[in-house]
Amino acid sequence: MSWEPLILTFKLASVTTLILFFISLPLSYWLAFSRSRLKPVIQTLVAMPLVLPPTVLGFYFLIAFSPNNAFGEWLDAWLGLRLVFSFGGLVLASIIYSLPFMVHPIQSGLSGLPASFREASSLMGKSRLETLFRVLLPNIKPSLLAGIVLAFAHTVGEFGVVLMIGGNIPGKTKVASIAIYDSVESLDYASANFYSLVLFSISFLVLLLVYSLNGGLIKFSGR
Repeated sequence: MSWEPLILTFKLASVTTLILFFISLPLSYWLAFSRSRLKPVIQTLVAMPLVLPPTVLGFYFLIAFSPNNAFGEWLDAWLGLRLVFSFGGLVLASIIYSLPFMVHPIQSGLSGLPASFREASSLMGKSRLETLFRVLLPNIKPSLLAGIVLAFAHTVGEFGVVLMIGGNIPGKTKVASIAIYDSVESLDYASANFYSLVLFSISFLVLLLVYSLNGGLIKFSGR
């Protein structure tokens, strides 16, 4: 048994959650208040990972980023990025796959705020950015915490996407879910139990802490 898959898993989840947070803030704000005709299309694209099998997304990531594909070849030749079977590829795939788990709680929190909050801020001469960070976000702390925890936990539990795009390279792309699968295949149930128990325990404690702090107020629209 090795701690490497667990360390890599939580590294991936931490990096993914941090990047997702900054991506999701403007996106959630736009989805909550925009009246654009493109809004249903963007909402659909954001929610697609909720209904698509992970292997479908993983397959298309693998095809798109492969050096044998024109786009993947361009990334490699001009930017020096080889995303297939790399940690960077895992991060990018995880960001897309966990996006709705961060966006939906924040969007729901923003949509539930009274319109008077934005109106009063606008009358005081505050910009949209100032309104977001000084008025709106402080009033949706439970939603922010829910998005962070759900995105982190969802990334920790990924299997199909990370297997397709990252493969099974020890110390590089072999996360805990892949290690559990390998252990079960080789009938090494002791290792599978070790990895599973650590993931279960940490996930349980994190969720317990969040629900305790928020008084059970976490709400999420999804699967």
